[in-house]
Amino acid sequence: MAIPIAYNIRSVKARWVSAIVAVLGIAGTVGVFVAMLALAHGFKATLVSSGAVDNAIVRRAGATGEIDGAVNLDQVRVIEDAPGVAHYGGQPLVSPEVVVLAAFPLKSTGTDANVQVRGVSPVVLKVRTNVKMIEGRFFQPGLTELIIGKYAAQSYAGFGLGNTVKFGGGTWKVVGVFDAGGSAFDSEIWCDGAVLNQTYNRPVNLFQSVTLKMTSADAFQGLKDSLTSDPRLTVQVDRERDFYDRESQALTTIITVLGFLVAGVMGVGAVFGALNTMYSMISERSREIATMRAIGFGSGSVTLSFIFEALFIAFLGGIVGCLLVLPVNGVTTGALNWQTFSHVAFAFSITPALIVGGLIFALLMGLVGGVPPAVRAATRPVAGALREM
Repeated sequence: MAIPIAYNIRSVKARWVSAIVAVLGIAGTVGVFVAMLALAHGFKATLVSSGAVDNAIVRRAGATGEIDGAVNLDQVRVIEDAPGVAHYGGQPLVSPEVVVLAAFPLKSTGTDANVQVRGVSPVVLKVRTNVKMIEGRFFQPGLTELIIGKYAAQSYAGFGLGNTVKFGGGTWKVVGVFDAGGSAFDSEIWCDGAVLNQTYNRPVNLFQSVTLKMTSADAFQGLKDSLTSDPRLTVQVDRERDFYDRESQALTTIITVLGFLVAGVMGVGAVFGALNTMYSMISERSREIATMRAIGFGSGSVTLSFIFEALFIAFLGGIVGCLLVLPVNGVTTGALNWQTFSHVAFAFSITPALIVGGLIFALLMGLVGGVPPAVRAATRPVAGALREM
């Protein structure tokens, strides 16, 4: 015979002070846990969204990222003629790109941040169709003009539309702001690739990577086979989305591990709080428990009843923790991408899966904190407790 659930709910209401203490302890732990995972998820989502499913990126074989790549102009011409490359108006949609890091002050702190400056082709907006100009205009090829991502415009000092900025030995004019849909490109600064090479005294015909639009996502394998088997090339070819997914792994892993460690430490405290609460409730209700045992409720029923009570308190804590952290969803922050050593702005991203994970984490804490007291309640001698009445 099972003990009615209503009994446990009434018990929690009757001892609301101690229950609130346990609820808040679990809520704080769940809130931190979900916030850290939302940070990691937001960073990963920002980088992954930088890659289009029908784009490919070509780099020197063995290059670990873009900045250490090297593709010359002759190789670019071969890539442009490869099967599977999309064309627009008879022109191959291929953007050979130069990537450098430059230090610019953050508006929020005044300290310098490494910013990725990307020299692109004039056809880049046809290649990266998720990028749209929202203010000003696109740069004129051959001129020292910049267009900047919307987060770059918000984050870095001195990049107002029409301003001039000095870096790399040149003086540049900000002529436009673009929106890359919340991807990592929103934290970048773009300009003409040939001009960027000249400014940094690099070979004009040397690029770090080549990004191209394919005729379709299904054209990737044929394109890759053609380029990697061509004796004129020594390159590696990746889907653009897969490339940026790998770029996100280092920092995502660090944030996730840190989140689990912090939540684990806080979880220990929350479990002890739940244990204390449940033991206190059992101590106050020893006669009730003895009476229930005497009228026919078995030790299994008592155990399950108190485990349910602990899970109920933990579930309330999980809900409160998730509600407390919801306001940070969409809040923009920034961090150093350890793969590129450049500053990337991204937003906390709280998904339904993270909410469910937070609630499961709360229930696990409730289970760990509820089982020992429940077992104790079920194994207390009935006769001795009844004699105390």
